[in-house]
Amino acid sequence: MNTETVKTTKTATESTVRISGSEAIIKCMLAEGVEILYGYPGGAIMPVYDELYKYRDQIHHVLTRHEQGAAHAAQGYARISGKVGVAIATSGPGATNLITGIADAQIDSTPLVCITGQVASHLLGSDAFQETDIVGISTPVTKWNVQITKAADIPEVMAKAFYIAKSGRPGPVLVDITKDAQFEEFDFKYEKCTSVRSYKASCKIDSEAVKKAADLINSAKKPMIVWGQGVILGKAEDELKAVIEKAGIPSAWTILGASAVPTDHPLNIGMVGMHGNYAPNMLTNECDVLIAIGMRFDDRVTGNLETYAKQAKIVHFEIDPAEVDKNVKTDVAVLGNSKLSLAALLPLLNENVHTEWHQKFKDLYAIEFEKVIQHDLHPTKEGLTMGEVINQINIQSKGDAAIVSDVGQHQMIACRYAKFNKTKSNITSGGLGTMGFALPAAIGAKMAAPDRDVVAIIGDGGFQMNIQELGTIFQQKVPVKIVVLNNEFLGMVRQWQQLFFDKRYASTEMTNPNFVAIAKGYYIEAKRITKREELAGAVEEMMNHDGAYFLEVCVEKEGNVFPMIATGASVSDIRLS
Repeated sequence: MNTETVKTTKTATESTVRISGSEAIIKCMLAEGVEILYGYPGGAIMPVYDELYKYRDQIHHVLTRHEQGAAHAAQGYARISGKVGVAIATSGPGATNLITGIADAQIDSTPLVCITGQVASHLLGSDAFQETDIVGISTPVTKWNVQITKAADIPEVMAKAFYIAKSGRPGPVLVDITKDAQFEEFDFKYEKCTSVRSYKASCKIDSEAVKKAADLINSAKKPMIVWGQGVILGKAEDELKAVIEKAGIPSAWTILGASAVPTDHPLNIGMVGMHGNYAPNMLTNECDVLIAIGMRFDDRVTGNLETYAKQAKIVHFEIDPAEVDKNVKTDVAVLGNSKLSLAALLPLLNENVHTEWHQKFKDLYAIEFEKVIQHDLHPTKEGLTMGEVINQINIQSKGDAAIVSDVGQHQMIACRYAKFNKTKSNITSGGLGTMGFALPAAIGAKMAAPDRDVVAIIGDGGFQMNIQELGTIFQQKVPVKIVVLNNEFLGMVRQWQQLFFDKRYASTEMTNPNFVAIAKGYYIEAKRITKREELAGAVEEMMNHDGAYFLEVCVEKEGNVFPMIATGASVSDIRLS
């Protein structure tokens, strides 16, 4: 986006007052309703931190132990609250350490505003101490980014930043501000941004497209819905549920769409994708109308595009025009916010029940249950399974907990088996697949929703990528529950090595430290279990504990996650073992 040609429509919120650029940053955040931000101080952002100290009774800064942790914590906060998450860092390495979290937020459509300090204007381009072109570095992974060199530009830029981050398809915005602009004084007046001329956040719902979609759905004999996170971001959970129930359509979800409809809803047929449920994957290639809602046909969902749902008419409800026809050619595309588009669709749908079609999903589920699910959740073999751990968490939480999972085998198991009664309950790294995500993201999620149980599900590999954030949990007294499923392997990579590389376990076996001792070193209550008879009591103790709790569960070393679709295979070429 060219910042020199951008025009905005604004709403005045504050009268003029002369202040420094650093204080203006704080006042802008307060005007946008920011209550919590995550960050790490340093030389180029020190003036802003000095002002944060003065405003500490109005805005809570959380000192993470690493800037990547700050970005992921801001993501967790945003994902469960629906608000914009805010992260702040200094120049150079502080700014570059944010990049992984920013990239993760970009591909998973998470609204973030990241603020970085920068060397003084006259030093730009001189390779000054801790100077990095963070605008250039972050351009591919931000929705918008900008550098501020004059204090007077701060209010307009910050207003645009928050508006762009949260509007339309949400995403991360980076604001880089030079140190001299932080010190410079100017006459401050804040006006919220409500539109940007060169940026179209959403579009008016096309009633003709909605009617075409309704006609296809009404005439379908074997319709199937696949919904994604766009339903949650659009706050369209009620509308989706009403559409599903009125039209009687079996409906599946992507991992980021999980929890938009309760897990136990009779028309919820499970998860699609590489480790999704057998029935929705198989019957994707049998349905006659596939209705995609707020999802982008990611490769982990579609498998081989040459064989994906070729027999079906495709209806795509999507807010981002760039996603339409990008991977899968649509027959009808309905652009716009899912809440508005589904509300427009609902009265045009015929009441229906697809009993025989739905029975096919039930029959295939029975096969999956016999061959996979019962062995994951109720094993008779000696080693503990990841699935039975998730099952015990379901029992103790009654399906009301928010599950924050890292990336790997445990992630797929958590997404497959966690019970969700409430929306915004499945928080994970989807598109980027970022190991190290869960621990800091759980911090942000718990701080955003203090009345909810927040359980982080992490592997022994991912846990060690941001293990230092135990210090943030301790200092901030965040009562998050942490479950490390320890198989002493980088489990998902090992599974691929077993299945596709003749069991050559190259650099995937982990020699781990004493995790319990480390957690206790941070004054967090901790326990390690190795036997099935210890599991139920340990999970109950963790969930009932008043404060943060770390539980290490030693699971079978070479357990695999099934079903599985190999990369490049058809969704109907799905392995159950």
